[in-house]
Amino acid sequence: MMMMSTTTAPEAAAVTEASGDRPRVLVAEKIAQAGIDAIAARCDVEVADGWDLDTLTSRISEFDAIVIRSATKMTAELIDAGTNLRVIGRAGVGVDNVDLDAASRRGIVVVNAPTSNVLSVAEHCMGLMLALARNVARGDATLRAGEWQRSKLGGIELAGRTLVLLGMGRIGQLVAERAKAFDMHVVGYDPFLSREVFHRIGVEPVDTLDEAFARADVLSLHMPLTPETRGLVGERELGLLKPGALIVNTARGPLVDLDALDAALETGTLGGVALDVFPTEPPAPHPLFERANVLITPHLAASTTEAQDRAGEQVADQVVAALCGGVVTSAVNVPAIGPEELEALQPWMPLASRLARLADQLVVGPPSSVHVHSRGELAAYGTRMLVTGAIVGLLAGTTDEPVNAVNAVHVAERRGLDVSDAAEDAATTYRSVLSVRVGGSDRVATASGTLLGSTAGRPWLTRLVGFDLDIELVRHMAFFRYQDVPGVIGCVGTAFGDAGVNIANMSVARKDGVALMVVSFDEAPPQGAIDQIASKVTCEIAQSVDLG
Repeated sequence: MMMMSTTTAPEAAAVTEASGDRPRVLVAEKIAQAGIDAIAARCDVEVADGWDLDTLTSRISEFDAIVIRSATKMTAELIDAGTNLRVIGRAGVGVDNVDLDAASRRGIVVVNAPTSNVLSVAEHCMGLMLALARNVARGDATLRAGEWQRSKLGGIELAGRTLVLLGMGRIGQLVAERAKAFDMHVVGYDPFLSREVFHRIGVEPVDTLDEAFARADVLSLHMPLTPETRGLVGERELGLLKPGALIVNTARGPLVDLDALDAALETGTLGGVALDVFPTEPPAPHPLFERANVLITPHLAASTTEAQDRAGEQVADQVVAALCGGVVTSAVNVPAIGPEELEALQPWMPLASRLARLADQLVVGPPSSVHVHSRGELAAYGTRMLVTGAIVGLLAGTTDEPVNAVNAVHVAERRGLDVSDAAEDAATTYRSVLSVRVGGSDRVATASGTLLGSTAGRPWLTRLVGFDLDIELVRHMAFFRYQDVPGVIGCVGTAFGDAGVNIANMSVARKDGVALMVVSFDEAPPQGAIDQIASKVTCEIAQSVDLG
């Protein structure tokens, strides 16, 4: 596996500190005292005391770094006012209140505390599971109301039950460890986790969502919210569950259809539901919330003293590292690298991500390996950033943890992904060519591309699965590999025309009686058109891809 050094902050920061001019850090919101002490050991700290926005805007230029929680909004205007800012630290997981584009343009490193709440969420999940199985909330409510309903509130034991985890990121794996301590049989579904990792953590893998639902006595959700996972648990999926199954959701509210849950409880398909997250928060009234076998909490999973303290301590460590030349592991925008390397490689990062995503969608099963190869002038700058760009394209949105340019290799290692790279200053048709090879369970696909045009350049696909091509890489594309016979181009044009979808560009390559056609669109092509083409043309590949 490729070895890559962890990102360090610019050397200039370390020189500044060594000269006696300590960096200045503003703590704009309350964090753990241990975090403040950690910063104070290396930097001069000022804690804002009731500053309003005008005060913050007028004084932010005095500081090298700012530490915030969720109340402070780091807008582009506020970032621009911080003329000396080098680091923004968010004491928490999300960075929705930070304008990442504005920070990146200014070269400001944004760090957060991505693992601060994972243990709290896992424990809350187990707490909801236990409370649901043993009717804890109903017992408390009825007894407080003066009712003794002991005979009506019998529960079930978790021991011996099958817990199915949808998503096996950090939180899913922590839940698995705790569930096994309760003698539960743990089954996991995660198409992006290798079998080797499942074996190592002692969780039985399943290959399909349908199998996952059918196996569950208890179903717990730990998947990110993407267009593919929105509404993941609906009427059809609930119909696959064992009668009396329990569902726990501490991940994302829109993963489940509340109306479908309510109907399944009404028919007895479900035995109970526990929700900590909702499609909108605070949630609107819903009949589901009135049911006795539904347990709801107001997004409390991460709300522990320990999680809040860890958030402050972790972000403090990262702010100090970024300012003083230490190891930065939670940057969420760009790694701190040399300006020449950054200027040369940054335009190639989106291409690396798109090539990886494209190759991945043409292999079978979860990716097991990724290889990045740069040729031509590009090779002079190495492959570190390009490898991380490829991994981000491959894994972003597939796990409950953020995947970014700093932690990408570490996430890949945890998920059992074999990462390798090579660079050669060899002659090519173009000044530089980047190739990404992705391996799956029984197929390997390689995609190559370059940048064309002035300034940042446009991402261009030059070769795919052995065929030379010439087409711009855009978000919505379709690929057809077929026997090279007359009429195929007309068939493709007719199918998409009948579907009302305009073809933006097309490239066709031919070799040894086989052709590869690549078609691009301004919008997502309907699957029906793809299926229509596949039914009329003998295709080895007939697939649309989304490279967004």
